[in-house]
Amino acid sequence: MTTPVWDFLQGYLREGMSRFHMPGHKGEGPLGCEQWDITEIQGADSLYDASGILAGSERNAAILFGSGATFYSTEGSSQCIRAMLYLVLMNRPAGTAPVIAAARNVHKAFVYAAALLDFEIVWLWPEEETRSLCACPITPEGLERMLSGMDTPPAAVYVTSPDYLGNMADTAGLAAVCHRHGTLLAVDNAHGAYLRFLQPSRHPLDLGADLCCDSAHKTLPVLTGGAYLHIAKTAPAAFRENAKAALALFGSTSPSYLTLASLDLCNAYLAGEGPARIRNAVKRLETLKAALPSRGWSTVGDEPLKLTLDAAAYGMSGLLTAEYLQVGCVEAEYADEDYVVLMASGSTDEEAFQFLEDALKHPMTRQPIARPALPLAKGERVLSVREALFAPRESIRAAESLGRVCGAPTVSCPPAVPIAVSGERIGPEAVELFQRYGVDTVEVLRGEY
Repeated sequence: MTTPVWDFLQGYLREGMSRFHMPGHKGEGPLGCEQWDITEIQGADSLYDASGILAGSERNAAILFGSGATFYSTEGSSQCIRAMLYLVLMNRPAGTAPVIAAARNVHKAFVYAAALLDFEIVWLWPEEETRSLCACPITPEGLERMLSGMDTPPAAVYVTSPDYLGNMADTAGLAAVCHRHGTLLAVDNAHGAYLRFLQPSRHPLDLGADLCCDSAHKTLPVLTGGAYLHIAKTAPAAFRENAKAALALFGSTSPSYLTLASLDLCNAYLAGEGPARIRNAVKRLETLKAALPSRGWSTVGDEPLKLTLDAAAYGMSGLLTAEYLQVGCVEAEYADEDYVVLMASGSTDEEAFQFLEDALKHPMTRQPIARPALPLAKGERVLSVREALFAPRESIRAAESLGRVCGAPTVSCPPAVPIAVSGERIGPEAVELFQRYGVDTVEVLRGEY
């Protein structure tokens, strides 16, 4: 597969041009990568008005992902999330309210988008007990009940799959329900770009989603910030026509050319050795997962390239387990009191897998740590997210926040169930969760509500 962006960069270097253009490092510097870092000079194309090499590179990505159109982001899936929501809201039937139905375990970019775009949220809450705010299991049956009870379908249903712990939703089932009710399915697939290259594909687009975002940098050989906005072939034509404008609305006018070049080179990787390397990594991790129960370890989630250890079931805290793994030269992606998340990719070599296997090979008998299921903090909606985020706020002790209206959302950067969302009244369940997760202060609205 061609790599038009990378080929242009190589040609530019060969020409030896004097750089009387941005960036200020002029291609020189201690990092060694500055020579590849350029701006929108002649021939380099412009990301949000692409008609040359960037447009060609994006077309290559669309072929690889089987999409109707694929667009690049250098600001991660956060930019793509905002663009997705903008597109579905602009596409809603005339005269209908701007409403999105969303599984509660959203990335905070979703909550901020609700303030920027001023839409209402109908929350889909976990349908079974969970011990982590990262999880929000939703079934097609539960979605059917919600949509059947709504007078007008929402502009879209929004889910996060895989979630941060590696749980994957029934995307095909959810998409079928959405389409029966005349609405769209948008998927935050930030952790699952590689799913397209399994056999069979488990990518949201291949399972019926109308649009989705992938953080390429999370699981593919792409520099941090590289992401895709995918539009399904069956999605409204307006999505493809307006996607660039939507991304430009929320993106910097100075996208990283280093990141764009890495997305371009990733196309060649995915057209070549990449899929085989991804599938080999999946098989290697499957072998390790199969051996862990005999050593006392429990795991959760079914995402193929993620290993999530249930440390509490093993009798340890997740935080201490992560420190234990560091001694064995293994750095985890995430850890909390209950879980440790480890992410592999097609670039994970055998030495790294062996370090992980050695760190987990010693069987130990421990008493599991009993963790109660989390309460659902369904706070009363007092104001819209936009009204609350733009209202005067003050910071107070979380223990004293009962009855106050949340100002800034209390949600971590990984997709997770917010303990309280802007505009919601803080109830006793939220105060309990603040204490459990070590949240000392919260931002609330000033005055009486």
